[in-house]
Amino acid sequence: MRDLVIMPAMAQRRESLNMGEFAEEAIIVEEVAAPKRVNHFIEANTQEATLHHLKHECITPVFSKDNELTINHAAFVETIQDAAQSFFSGERVEQADIRVSHIIKGRVPEAIHKPANQLLESDKTIYYERAAFSIDVPTIYETVGGNKLNLSIVGVRAYNQMNLYSKKVPELFRLAIGFKNQVCCNMCIFTNGYKDDLRVSSTSELYRAALELFNNYNPAKHLHLMQQLGNTSMSEHQFATLLGKARLYQCLPTGYQKALPRMLLTDTQINSVAKAYIHDDNFGCFGSELNMWKFYNLLTGANKSSYIDSFLDRSLNATEMATGINAALHGDERYKWFID
Repeated sequence: MRDLVIMPAMAQRRESLNMGEFAEEAIIVEEVAAPKRVNHFIEANTQEATLHHLKHECITPVFSKDNELTINHAAFVETIQDAAQSFFSGERVEQADIRVSHIIKGRVPEAIHKPANQLLESDKTIYYERAAFSIDVPTIYETVGGNKLNLSIVGVRAYNQMNLYSKKVPELFRLAIGFKNQVCCNMCIFTNGYKDDLRVSSTSELYRAALELFNNYNPAKHLHLMQQLGNTSMSEHQFATLLGKARLYQCLPTGYQKALPRMLLTDTQINSVAKAYIHDDNFGCFGSELNMWKFYNLLTGANKSSYIDSFLDRSLNATEMATGINAALHGDERYKWFID
């Protein structure tokens, strides 16, 4: 947007001398808006990528023993996009928001002997070890705790979790369907909406598995669970105890730790939860009680710093932690250790 701004002194001169057509031209001042920070469903060390880039500018890894192709990231995204549009026919299904990390670089044969600083873009080959994407269905939504939540499908692929030095075997994918908080893009993943060990050998198998996951997911049950979280609060003392116990959890003897419910957030992420409790405009509650819906979003917000390959596991674990602590506040024993 360009705004015409007449400098005050010049305006006064035109008015007092009535110079009309001899007046100086108005000065055009171009206002540059500060770039607005965009929230992503995952941050960490990821970067944005387009489907076109993945399809046309990245090579496809193979299983080295038999040179069989893997299902590349672009095919993964397109398959799940097609499955979503088919299953949610009549709804608006948006294009995938894709994030990638851990670039793997190579060279074309003609550039093998070139020094690295003389390589042209056409000499290079790349693909990404890890990719994640989110496909929103904005016409399926609900409001929880004053926050609008859209249905969202998230896929994760990490080549580092496969052995590409072997012959072709069923390939590992992770796929989830849940709700995305539009205030902060935090992902809310529920147990029956997550497939953590999806192994397929073709895109047709992947397509069928996606439809099966969508069909088994119960959005009403998931929404009810999240709405119930807003009805319970913990005191600041209990929250501080939980933070301390979460830090202590990582150092517990193996046997002791196994006897407790799993807690996957790292010490750095627990620190992020503590900072957000004080400073976050949407979910911070410094000096007052913290309801469990806000606590849940502190956990899912901290999880956005996870690497792609651990993102969905920790998303589900955030749900387990929030619902478990919520139950402990009502007398359940399983998660009581964290707040006692």
